[in-house]
Amino acid sequence: MTTILVVDDSLTERLLASSLLKQALDCSTTEVDSAEAALEYLANAEPDIVLTDLHMPGLNGLQLVERIREMSSLPVILMTAKGSEDIAAQALKVGAAGYVPKKCLAQDLIPTVQRILTAADHDRRHSRLMHNLTTGSLTFDIRNDLGLIAPLIRLIQEMLRSLPLGDEAERLRVSVAVEEAIKNAIYHGSLEVGTADATRPLDDLLAERLWAPPYCNRNVKVTATVSHDEAVFTIQDEGPGFDVASIEGEDFDGDAHGSRGIRLMRTFMDDVQFSDNGRNVVLRKRRFEEPDFPDDAD
Repeated sequence: MTTILVVDDSLTERLLASSLLKQALDCSTTEVDSAEAALEYLANAEPDIVLTDLHMPGLNGLQLVERIREMSSLPVILMTAKGSEDIAAQALKVGAAGYVPKKCLAQDLIPTVQRILTAADHDRRHSRLMHNLTTGSLTFDIRNDLGLIAPLIRLIQEMLRSLPLGDEAERLRVSVAVEEAIKNAIYHGSLEVGTADATRPLDDLLAERLWAPPYCNRNVKVTATVSHDEAVFTIQDEGPGFDVASIEGEDFDGDAHGSRGIRLMRTFMDDVQFSDNGRNVVLRKRRFEEPDFPDDAD
């Protein structure tokens, strides 16, 4: 059974998160009210994932992420309040696997946790073969087939084993960034979901456009090239495109136009370049280089 540590100084929000998790997942939760209590718990237990509030008295969520990364590669998801996107971005940079705005908790928490748990579980299945991959390049036309996203991400995780990234958590973060790019290409590019009709339920619009032209006739091309030195991912869609600059200037507290996905891409990857009016994105991750500390002077 999956075990999840929930950290929040608010009893109400702590219990809400735990309730959502238990209703949707086969899991057990442990709730604590501070980062200090979380660290004490983690000294004697190893859950599968940590879900933590960002703003707490004493150590905050950002500091908790840093402490956990010093101890292990345990995935951490942040729960953020409106206006805390910049701090959330800092936490992503120091090692958090993702974040969920509290106002979107009911709809976004479970998919985010499931995605990261699945990726982390697969990543723990060590592949000796992929560690010996010298260079690999694969190209897929996935034609808006949502069922192909998960197996494609698992394949990319295996390819990433040939690229030195420092630790397993970083491999997970790269796969999350690529997944966000693919989903943005399908949902916001080919299917134009979230940009054309905000008055209709998202699920209804998605179900309709998966089968309706011109949306159903559009392809999403994904190319992954991985070597010992770097990984380069190119994702192209056949939608109408979008103004990247305007999307990146929006409030990142929600994801109506894929803004949260773009934030994750830019945080987890070394370089992200959009072209062709947003229809083409290239994500690049370079190998981890050990710091070169000078020898102590005599």
